Amino acid sequence: MYGKTLPHHISDSNRRIIETSGPSRRVYQVWKGSNKFFLGGRLIFGPDARSLVLTISLIVVPVILFAIFVSQKLVNEFHHYGTLIIAITLIFAAYDIILLFLTSSRDPGIVPRNAHPPEPTDNGNISPGLCADWQGSHGGSSSLPPTKDVFVNGIIIKVKYCNTCMLYRPPRCSHCSICNNCVERFDHHCPWVGQCIGRRNYHLFFMFVFSTTILCLYVFAFCWVNLKKIMEAYECSLWAAVLKSPVSGILVIYTFIATWFVGGLTAFHLYLICTNQTTYENFRYRYDGKMNPYNHGCIHNVKEVLFSSVPKSMNNFRAKVKEDSAGFTSSRSLGRVVSPDMPKTSFDLESGGKRHTVAAEELEDIQSQFEIGASERCDTQPPHSNWPGDKGNWEITHDIEALAAEFGMEHGYGDTGNTRGIP
Repeated sequence: MYGKTLPHHISDSNRRIIETSGPSRRVYQVWKGSNKFFLGGRLIFGPDARSLVLTISLIVVPVILFAIFVSQKLVNEFHHYGTLIIAITLIFAAYDIILLFLTSSRDPGIVPRNAHPPEPTDNGNISPGLCADWQGSHGGSSSLPPTKDVFVNGIIIKVKYCNTCMLYRPPRCSHCSICNNCVERFDHHCPWVGQCIGRRNYHLFFMFVFSTTILCLYVFAFCWVNLKKIMEAYECSLWAAVLKSPVSGILVIYTFIATWFVGGLTAFHLYLICTNQTTYENFRYRYDGKMNPYNHGCIHNVKEVLFSSVPKSMNNFRAKVKEDSAGFTSSRSLGRVVSPDMPKTSFDLESGGKRHTVAAEELEDIQSQFEIGASERCDTQPPHSNWPGDKGNWEITHDIEALAAEFGMEHGYGDTGNTRGIP
């Protein structure tokens, strides 16, 4: 890397300081959640994204069967209108798949986790998305309280502290145990979509469920029409018509069952939208017996949930990350563990900072700590035989020698010519 080979006896911690080979890392590459990223962090999915294959199959396969086995009879019966019926089916199915993909591949509203816990007296560090008019209050104890009280529309709401993300969750935010993220306006984690449903993708999820319901009803209706035409043409019973067009019979049963599922889900979410609730809130808090602080009336609720602008994601998954370069775990020269609270020099991978400068600064930190340890030892006890050389000097450790040799740093010499000392 620098044209030199690192000495074999250098410690692993200091070797990590010197070695900087490898490409720059981005946020999605060091993401602590369970999400899966594609196209260089441009698409974010849940950990169960493979369930999308099943969901897409449940939509596409019936449509293909309808287009192949039912469409021809509809075209023969309705002529040009039959072609239009099939075209609408294919277009609507494609629209449904697009909505599914947009719902699953979008950041649902993940709240960025903190690198460190908030200060106990920090009332403003609830979360990046918390409104400025929220007024939190908690005791001044040294430990963080598990909850905080905030005002929402004049009603006190308790927000919880998330130990995983190290932040106070905003109101309506919850931590998804599957994705391992705190999500704004968390509704639920949908296994069919393979993603959390939150503030940024709820409207897409509702449109997907609603359009799937319409598609099921559409196929169901025209399969019935096809069976009805067969019954009229052959003057036969329904069972005989099903035998003549078994795919129509299968699709009637399939779409009937699917309509009950997705149709019931659509009706349930219509109720949630009109009352401005989430699935999580409805099942856990049951606002029926309490006052819902987010309910502003049906019209305003529908406008807020479905027609308000989608907030920008609080995460830039393609941004290059900053890493701490300090990695000292021990120092043989001091004979003790170096405190993790020592000042750490950080570098920005995005700016391409030179590692040579960073390592030189770290070497100076080692030398400084060495001098402190040496002076403390001199004050408490005389040097022993395990420190060779003159009694008034201390030998530099192999780690420091290696770092000094690597970066061409010259060490001074003590008054005696045969013993090297720290300048």
